[in-house]
Order: sequence, then C-alpha cells, then structure tokens
Amino acid sequence: MRRTLACALLLALPVASMAAEAAGQRGRRSVRPPLRLVWYAEDRDGGEVASQGADDPINPASVVKVATSLWALERLGPEFRYETRCFARGSVDRSRGVLDGDLVVQGSGDPDFHAENAFLLAAALNQAGVREVRGALVVNRSFWMGWENGSAGTEPDPFKRGMGMAARLKQALDPRRWNPSIRRTWHDFAARRGLNRNAPPRVVVRGGVGVDGESRGGELLVVHRSKPLLAALRRFNCFSNNDIERVAAGLGPVAELVGLLAVRCGLPADAIQLETASGLGTNRLSPRVVVRLLHEFRHTCERLGVPLEAVLPVGGCDGGTVTRFFPLLSTGEFAASVVGKTGTLTSTDGGVAVLAGFAGTAKGEVAFCVAVPQAGGRLKAARAAQERWVMDLIARLGGPASRTCPGEVPAPDEGADVILVAAP
Repeated sequence: MRRTLACALLLALPVASMAAEAAGQRGRRSVRPPLRLVWYAEDRDGGEVASQGADDPINPASVVKVATSLWALERLGPEFRYETRCFARGSVDRSRGVLDGDLVVQGSGDPDFHAENAFLLAAALNQAGVREVRGALVVNRSFWMGWENGSAGTEPDPFKRGMGMAARLKQALDPRRWNPSIRRTWHDFAARRGLNRNAPPRVVVRGGVGVDGESRGGELLVVHRSKPLLAALRRFNCFSNNDIERVAAGLGPVAELVGLLAVRCGLPADAIQLETASGLGTNRLSPRVVVRLLHEFRHTCERLGVPLEAVLPVGGCDGGTVTRFFPLLSTGEFAASVVGKTGTLTSTDGGVAVLAGFAGTAKGEVAFCVAVPQAGGRLKAARAAQERWVMDLIARLGGPASRTCPGEVPAPDEGADVILVAAP
C-alpha cells in the first residue's frame, strides 16, 4: 500500500511541476513591456519643439498617404478629373431603346468610381436612348469600381480583375440585380438629389461581361467626369482607404515617389523606404522625416491655394479616423485643433500606431509625428498614449487654437457630372 502511494506521489510530482511551469509561462507571457513612444515636433520655421527617438526608422503605415497626396497634387493638380467613356459597339435603335451590340466602357483610372457613379451613367444612357444592351458589357483594364483595400485585396490577374469590375458595373446598372447594399445606396443617392426612389434609371445588359484592352470601336454615347481630384484625396485620407494606390498607379512606380520625397525633403534616397503608396506592407520613415514631409505637403497646398483641411481629416469635424480614434482631441476645447493623418498596422512589424499632422496652438502651428512601434494587440492603449502626448504638447504651447471645420466628406458622385454626347 505504501509502495503504491509512493509511486502515485512520484508520478504526480512531474505533473505538478509541469503545471507550475506552464502557469509560470502564462504569467510571464501576460507581462508585456510598456508601450514605447517616439516623437518629433517642429514649429512653422523648422525649430525643434519636442524630440524623442526622432531618427528611429519606423513603419509610418497610412501616413504614407500624405506623400501620395502630395505627389498627386503636384502631378495632376487639385481640379484634375478622370473620364469614363461609354461607347456603343453596334447599332442603336433609339425608338426602342435598344443597343444591338456591346456597351464598351473605357475608364481612365478613376480611383473613386462607385454605384452612385453607375447611377449617373445609367441615367445618361437612358437619355441617349439606351435602356437595353443585347450584347455584352465590356470594360478596359483602367476601369475600377468599388473598394478592394489596395494591394491587400486587389486581384493580381488584370483580366480577372477587369471581369470583376465589369460584373460590378453590370449589376449596378440594372435595379433587378441590386443587392441590399446597392439599394440603400440608391435610396441615399435619390434623397440627396431629390429623385423618385421608386423610379431608378435602368440599363439591362442581356449578354455577359468582358475585358477588351483599349479598343473603342463604335459610337461615343456619354462621358462621365469624376469629381475633382482634391475631393477624392480627402475621401481617401479621411477614411484611410488603401485604394489610394489607384491614384498612384496613374502616376508611376513607387520609386518615383521616393525620388520626389528625397528631393523635396533634401534627404538621401535611402532615408525613405516605401513599398506601397498606401502604407500597407513594410515602409520606413523616421518621425523627423515625417515632419519634413508634412512641411513639404503644407508648402504644396499653400502654393495651390488648398487648405490643409480640404485634403486631410480634422479631429471633431468629420467622420474620419482622427475623430474616431482620438475622441479627446475631437471634442471640447481641442475640437478642430488637429488636422492630420493616422496610420495603423495590426501585425506588420509587430503592429504600429502613428499620428502625424498639424496642431493649432496659442503659440502657432506645430507639425508633429508621434508613433508607437510594436503596438499590435494594444492599439487602443497606444492611441490613448498618443492622444495624451498631443494634448500635453498643445497645453505646453498655451492651449489649442481651432481651425474652421470643412464641410462633410463628399459622396462619390458629388462634383461628378456626365456629358451627353449622342443625342437621342
């Protein structure tokens, strides 16, 4: 009996030891190092205001979108518009509203074309005498519609991507194919424009969809002109949408953006490492370089007569990421004092949270960048720490100074128009 008990005790000891060791490991895993913030801030004249780890290379995440916006404004200008053209490849019987052939849609890279814009096209095609297409709906490879989340969600095969875009447009043109999301979009669109929600425009495509390079055979029917580039950039920045990569696709490779920033910021090219134009992936800038980028961005906006708040979100003024992630900076006396850009990665480089922009203070405007590397799994705490840092910075400079809030972030169709080329 004693021998049996001794054996049982001997067997239990390793089990107890392993359990204690596992408990210790769990305890050790639960103890995480404190969040580490790095920051840099300058006044309008380039004088240093605050610095800690200012030259540490960090992943700037979506703050890269500020660089892409600068690139686009310099290359295209704030009033640039993308055109989407619709052709009839076949004969049009306007008395019956029938196109006996294909409807060919040639895009020019409009980065913000959505169901609302398809409604505009459908209404214009109806005016042009087309309500039914007996053939297919054919798009080129520069026609994009809806969101993809940039390189994280883009179909790499251009033909498959084009087929998907054509299918989206075909669905949006025909109310019988709408899903609940498109129907809600139509109701909002009709309410904004004072239209009868029960009488949507309609173009029925009897055939399939296709992708057909750049061929344009047929009669030009309508031309859709996007809203100005400035409004599109504001939408991408306020909602931190990674499909801003579409804007960059029409400008050139990311290496050209790196070259532009190196020249504008007076830096060697190796001080700027960008993999994408959206901030996805592995990118590297230091807080000091981010602040230089902000100064250059402001200079471009001033030269073009563009207020910063016309491109970037303002805390407390819109539904953008600054307002959503930093509530204390968006309410009370701090409301409208910060205009800038957030950056968030949940896992890349261990996760990161970045806030960069311009803070209005009683002693003048300050450009700043504050980041929390290795913030994965603790983004809420990281943002709270960043918020406290910015509020303390503003308080040390005499308190907040607010700017005028811009209007609401425009819908995809606001500012867009359609030119009717072919008379009915």
